[in-house]
Amino acid sequence: MTARYDGQAEWYDEYIGSNAGATIADLGDLLGPGEGLCLDLGCGTGLYLDVIRSTGRTVVGLDRSGDQLRLARSRDGAPLLQGDATDLPFAGGTFDAVTALWISTDIGDFAGLLKEAARVLRPGGLLLFYGVHPCFNGPHIETRADEAVIIHPTYRIKGWHRSSPWWRKGGVRERVGMSHVPLADLINAFIDAGLVIDRVYEPQRRPIPFVLAVRAFRRD
Repeated sequence: MTARYDGQAEWYDEYIGSNAGATIADLGDLLGPGEGLCLDLGCGTGLYLDVIRSTGRTVVGLDRSGDQLRLARSRDGAPLLQGDATDLPFAGGTFDAVTALWISTDIGDFAGLLKEAARVLRPGGLLLFYGVHPCFNGPHIETRADEAVIIHPTYRIKGWHRSSPWWRKGGVRERVGMSHVPLADLINAFIDAGLVIDRVYEPQRRPIPFVLAVRAFRRD
């Protein structure tokens, strides 16, 4: 089965890479110093592996797309695996930390991903989610020229969206589609996975937040 991002690697790396600086700065602060193994779920072309490593952790990357991993291997020496984030090939309690970066919009079962992430975390281990803010970005959002947004009633339509009349032509969503997880479903997925939410952040990029970040821990 072909992954959605296969055939997009070079374009995606250039598209995301030009805006990765702000995310990299946020990740270092949100992760804080640590040690042990960190699993980066949906590591893509490896843009964030180095900042995870800079916190003192030993990073392992996993992605569904072999094409994305091809570029990641060319830029980073971290162990990289191709696999399904909802069926991880690791024993329980393997990792001291897990990062899930920009992945909620690209996977059909975000709740299943968090359950697997919680399973492979050691008791007390950190999970950091950093991704699209579901209230203000998605198939239901129409962005105006002044950066204000119109939120359409389609916010309530969860799951996979192949198109939206308001997506930018030629952008990542028009190319690969998007899974929409409403805010309540996203937060409840942490609770249902047995994770304890420590803090929720809306990193400031613009007056209306584009990004939502959640720090959570596996129960002891």
